[in-house]
Amino acid sequence: MITFLSGGTGTPKLLRGARLLFPDSNITVIVNTGEDMWYQQGHLTPDIDTVLYLFADLLDTTSWWGIADDTFHTHEFLKSLGASDCYLSLGDRDRAVNLLRAELLHSGLTLTQATKEIGDRLGLNVTILPMSDTPCTTYVQADGRMIHFQEYWVKYRANVTINDVQYIYDTPPVATKEVLDAILNAELVVIGPSNPITSIGPILHCNGIQNALMDAHVISISPFIGDTPISGPARELMVASGHQPNSLGVYEMYASFVDHFVQDIRDPIHVPNAVQTNTLMTDAETAADLMRFILKLKET
Repeated sequence: MITFLSGGTGTPKLLRGARLLFPDSNITVIVNTGEDMWYQQGHLTPDIDTVLYLFADLLDTTSWWGIADDTFHTHEFLKSLGASDCYLSLGDRDRAVNLLRAELLHSGLTLTQATKEIGDRLGLNVTILPMSDTPCTTYVQADGRMIHFQEYWVKYRANVTINDVQYIYDTPPVATKEVLDAILNAELVVIGPSNPITSIGPILHCNGIQNALMDAHVISISPFIGDTPISGPARELMVASGHQPNSLGVYEMYASFVDHFVQDIRDPIHVPNAVQTNTLMTDAETAADLMRFILKLKET
């Protein structure tokens, strides 16, 4: 079994390549839930849904979120009726999953149980695990106030200056037994090129995760080439969190538990003991090539 830590679009792109090399049943994905929120009576879990839709062959791989060829009739009609806070454009089928998840959670299921139930209904063979059943939400400080990451990234299009990132919760988040077992029983743990602050950081913040990673074989892929992230606002978030916005800064975040650190061949930043290869996953086959490189690296 190979276990992936996932959030955003970086790790899902690698997962698309991994599926060409081994069956879904050999894959476990631990997913960031720091961007979750209750939205228009549904429970939005964007990073989990990206993985669910990927393995269900439903994902829109142009945007890397939502369901391909979805319609937006409900969203557009809500806007026309003057509903507040319609800044998230949820497709109709995507919204149905959000509403089903809300129903399952209201019935008493944990997020782990609800995720498995939805995966079963989609006919999936992969194991998809929320990082915790304890809510832990990523907020950024902008213009003197704290705003949910979804507001920062979607509502404001990241066009606000941020000077802090915080993981906010009522109870400190604890990794579930399923998550810890998935790390400790894995042949390999892969941290894909997802945003270190908002996609991987919340996972690492869960009690038990980093200690478990220290007992695992961990390979991480940098999401930076030089001081430029491959996608998303990782540079601004790294700076706001007090880290260098490059591969060295990412490596320093993971150094206590990572066994191999992978950079892109175009990355000029020196990272001690790192290896380099092409990390730009433009399609499923280039993602599979990166996965083959990772598997060979494990044997060294």
